[in-house]
Amino acid sequence: MTGTIFRLARFSVHDGPGIRTTVFFKGCPLRCRWCHSPESQYPQPQLAVHADRCLACGTCAEACEQQAIEQHDGGYATDLARCRACGACVGRCPSGARELVGRVVTDDDLTAEIARDVVFYDESGGGVTFSGGEPFMQPAFLEAMIVRCRERGIHTAIDTCGMADPSVFSRLAPLADLVLFDVKAVDPAQHQDVTGASNAVILENLRGLAARGRRVRVRFPLVPGMTDDDENVTAVGSLLTGLDLREVDLLAYHRAGLAKYERLGLDPGPAALTPPTPSQIETAASRLRRCGLDVRVGG
Repeated sequence: MTGTIFRLARFSVHDGPGIRTTVFFKGCPLRCRWCHSPESQYPQPQLAVHADRCLACGTCAEACEQQAIEQHDGGYATDLARCRACGACVGRCPSGARELVGRVVTDDDLTAEIARDVVFYDESGGGVTFSGGEPFMQPAFLEAMIVRCRERGIHTAIDTCGMADPSVFSRLAPLADLVLFDVKAVDPAQHQDVTGASNAVILENLRGLAARGRRVRVRFPLVPGMTDDDENVTAVGSLLTGLDLREVDLLAYHRAGLAKYERLGLDPGPAALTPPTPSQIETAASRLRRCGLDVRVGG
């Protein structure tokens, strides 16, 4: 069994209880306008170029069989339309200016990487979080990894946007010990505008999960001008109260991911937003708490 991931973060403390290993699956069905992980969106491996490390030595152009790399303005530019992300230039670059984002792994190899830190999971009450991107875009691999971890007594969590086939979601999500579920906007038109997709399936999956009594911690991204209006915050609070879901992480938008767009040759567009102020964060948190929710600022 194989899957495609773009990062594995060890000793994470923001993606569930205790010390965790977070496995980031590649591919996402949404296009959130504030996305801080553009490398997560596409399911295939991608080439990222760190221009500040480039020595302009030309070894990358020599290695490229697609002739997608050409000299330009004293350096070298990559035609991403011709690039096949084969990684030949990455292996030849002497300064680490080129990186292949995304790799195919087997369930055996990934399980071995995860198992290296079992002692830390046991001592801290931690485990493994499968995140993304969206892990439900690779359901067979996700299921295989959850089963592998459960066989070893490792706590598992899934961090999901909820955009998945309900028949698949209802079968796999309950296998995890914890589900971290993103809720971005309740109004269908608003959700369509800020993510590029309807929230009908997302809300169906959230309601189904809540009805099964599984442990769910909702994650609400607070993005100025996108999700922070009073109507949306109140609607989120009312939705969760009605489903008897009380645990909420309020995640303030940040700009740490903007440099990734340039490395991937992408336009950040609306992602270059202004982060919320402490006052805006507290206002939203207070509004959610008034709905009877247990709100934690941050992941």
